[in-house]
Amino acid sequence: MKAVTWRKFGAAQDVLQVEELPKPTPAAGEVLVRVAFSGANPSDAKARSGTRPGVTKPPFEVIVPHSDGAGVIEAVGAGVDAARVGARVWIWNGQWQRPFGTCAEYVVLPADQAVTLPETVSLEVGAVLGIPGLTAAQTVFGDGDVTGKVVLVSGGGGSVGFLAVQLAAWGGATVIATCGARDMARVKAAGATHVFDYASPTLAEDILAVSGGGVDRAVEVELGPNLALLAEVMKPLGTIAAYGSAKDMTPEMPFGPMLFKALKLDITLIYILPKAARDAAIARLHDALTAGALTLETPNVFAPDAAGAAHDLVEAGGRKGAVLVAF
Repeated sequence: MKAVTWRKFGAAQDVLQVEELPKPTPAAGEVLVRVAFSGANPSDAKARSGTRPGVTKPPFEVIVPHSDGAGVIEAVGAGVDAARVGARVWIWNGQWQRPFGTCAEYVVLPADQAVTLPETVSLEVGAVLGIPGLTAAQTVFGDGDVTGKVVLVSGGGGSVGFLAVQLAAWGGATVIATCGARDMARVKAAGATHVFDYASPTLAEDILAVSGGGVDRAVEVELGPNLALLAEVMKPLGTIAAYGSAKDMTPEMPFGPMLFKALKLDITLIYILPKAARDAAIARLHDALTAGALTLETPNVFAPDAAGAAHDLVEAGGRKGAVLVAF
């Protein structure tokens, strides 16, 4: 089968290559998926570049990247219902703690990691539901319904934030979003009631003025730089659902203001989400998609031999739409 691989850390154009690998066979409890689209995410680029803290060498001799993807089940292993053959599926954790991910014509993985797509959902959309979709669903709905609550989404123009805005609005929340000036119109159109430039010198005052007393739940992409702001704008007993802090990985916490509001900090790493929480997030995503409440922007699609350019686009940031490799 055709596969994109890497064997050493480095720049995408230097280490990603296309080669032929043996077509895998599903073992007991596994399915073989014929991949249509493989989703590239920042975590894939960080793993390939060797920039993850404490990681000094690749974990496997040969790596096929990417945890997200979508395709059609072609075969099943022992113990898996044969009726699943031919099912359109989306994939989560395709390359988590495994050498061979979705950036190949075929991937084998445990059957529950290939989730049957709703009939109305395209394979292109399915390839985005793993890391961005599940992260958005978990950070918005991790404590249950948000009907009538005020939800603040930072980075509303990003992959996770854009989905989180739509999910929170669909869930009945009043959505306040921050983003760059370029993205304000599209984030507003996605369902945010109020949108502010994250660089505004009056951001805290602006959020408090429209929130009716503060924020119930914050979906946070940059925890470190925004902790002081969050301590100011959150309601007492509010929750900060954080999934990133790339600009400050060792943040200082304003513990006093957070203490006297009894704020909860809920850090999400979607790769290790417990089964019950993952099943709930999957159900939320499917319900929103079936209701027509989620709109994903046109993806950036690359051929396998242009996977290096796909990673470059992911690393550059500021893009609109998912980054997919088509097989």
